[in-house]
This record gives sequence, structure tokens and C-alpha cells, in this order.
Amino acid sequence: MQNPTSADIQRVREFLLDLQARICAGLEQQERAGGGTAEFIIDEWERPEGGGGRSRVLQNGTVIEKGGVMFSHINISKLPASATERHPQIAGAKAQALGVSLVIHPKNPNVPTSHANVRLFVAEKEGQDPIWWFGGGFDLTPFYPNDEDVLAWHQKAHDLCAPFGENVYAGHKKWCDDYFYLKHRDEQRGVGGLFFDDLNQWDFETCFKYIQAVGNGYLEAILPIFQRNQDKPYTEAQRDFQIYRRGRYVEYNLVYDRGTLFGLQTGGRIESILVSLPNLAGWSYRPEWDQDSAEKRLSDFYLKPQDWLTELQSQ
Repeated sequence: MQNPTSADIQRVREFLLDLQARICAGLEQQERAGGGTAEFIIDEWERPEGGGGRSRVLQNGTVIEKGGVMFSHINISKLPASATERHPQIAGAKAQALGVSLVIHPKNPNVPTSHANVRLFVAEKEGQDPIWWFGGGFDLTPFYPNDEDVLAWHQKAHDLCAPFGENVYAGHKKWCDDYFYLKHRDEQRGVGGLFFDDLNQWDFETCFKYIQAVGNGYLEAILPIFQRNQDKPYTEAQRDFQIYRRGRYVEYNLVYDRGTLFGLQTGGRIESILVSLPNLAGWSYRPEWDQDSAEKRLSDFYLKPQDWLTELQSQ
């Protein structure tokens, strides 16, 4: 297995910083198209243990209520349990982790919340070869989904995976369904997408090309969804439902998300770790929806794992 050199890691870093900038520029353009003027503010930060990052956050926009697009490249002197549970051989190793992670919470309930991240992890233990892997993916959490958006999202995921193998989309789509699952609610977080971790079965260069395709694919997939939906009218009741469903997003990120746990266990920058949480979220006691309502169909159909490309193309 080819091990990454410092030059390889620098190339990944440069791609991630460029990806962060392009995503923010694209989302700011959508904000302006909706009549808003909010922009991503930039926070550069350093970590006492080594490394740092660039946080870019937009709040209280006309189109985007809260969005965080975060770059970090950190050094870790002793890996936490969240990293070594699946890889006990690297317990006590030094490591570096770099990546871009984002969550975008639109204001209009007709626009889904979206999440993406791409990352590289390299662990080094004295007397051993470095251990490395890539991870990432993207997923969509709609409140009032429409089939066109869900189909386009998964078609983009399918198409970017195709050059890397005929089973990559199916495997990483299932991994996404399994990972973004709220066990205590017995429901998916959304309609899924792609998720992968521990990616090193290809050579380094192929793995790097794959995360480039995933990172670029998010931007290509999400902008048309904004364009189709951000100007649709909505009611106060739909806004209330959006805020209620955001509560599920908070539950997932605080209870299950490995990235959140990793950040907390490594003493990460708390504002960056919790930027994924929306400014407004709610919880209601045993809400009930009409049987033929859009709210009921969300939980009964869209929040169940589906073969979206087959299911929606056949309709």
C-alpha cells in the first residue's frame, strides 16, 4: 500500500481549502439570488496541541438560516477512543487529521438541510508504517421532499461513483443509510446519499480522486436544489414542522455522530464542533399528522431506506 508523503498531504490540504472557498462562494450566490446579503464570516484558529483551521459561518440569511463550512488540519498526540475503537493497533499513536465538514440549514422549509464532509486521517506509531484512510460523503435531510430533488441527489451520487467501480454507489449508499439512523426513533435522518470511512483499499491517488469527486459532487448536487425551491412560498405551520424536525438533527449529532465525539474527545474547538446545530430547533410531545399529509408521508416513506433510483425513476 502506497503511504502518503508530506507532499501528498499538502495536495489534499490545498484541495480542501479550495473546496471550502468554492462551496461558500456558491452558497453566497444563492443567498444573493434570494435577496439576501449575508456572507460567510471567516475565523482562523490555532490549536494548542498543533494545527488549526479556518471556520466559515453564515447566520441569519434570507435563504440560509445557518451554514457552517469548516476546514481543519490538526495534530493529535494521543488518539481518543472514538478513533481507536475500530483500529486498536493505532492506540497511543500520533496522528494528523484534515478535512472539510459542512452543514447548511436553509430558512425555507422546502429546501432540505444538507451535510457533507471529506477527510484524510494519518496515524504514525514508532517502528510501524503510517496508517492512513480517507472518509466522507454527503446526505440530504428534507422536510417537504419532492421526488425530483431526491432522484437528482442520488443520480449525482451514482454517477460520481461509477468510475471507481460498479458496486461503489450501492455500498456507500447503504453505509449512509446504516450510519445516519436514529435507533431510538427507528427512522433515518433523511433520504441519504453516500457515506464511507477507512477508505484505503485503492492506492492513495485513486482514493484522493474519489474524495475530490465527492466534494465537488456535493456542490453540483445542492445548488440546483436551492434554485428549484428557495423561492417557494410556505406557511407558518410548515415552518413549525421544519423546526420540529430539526430537533431530530440535533438528537443525531449529539448522540451518534462520530465526528462530534471525535472532536469532543480530542479537545477540539467547541464552536466548530457544534456549528452543525441549527439556531432554532424544537421538540413537541407526541405530535400527530393527518394520514394523507406531507408530514406523515415524510416519516412513512422518505425516512425509510429506499432504492431511490429504481423507486423514483419507475414512477
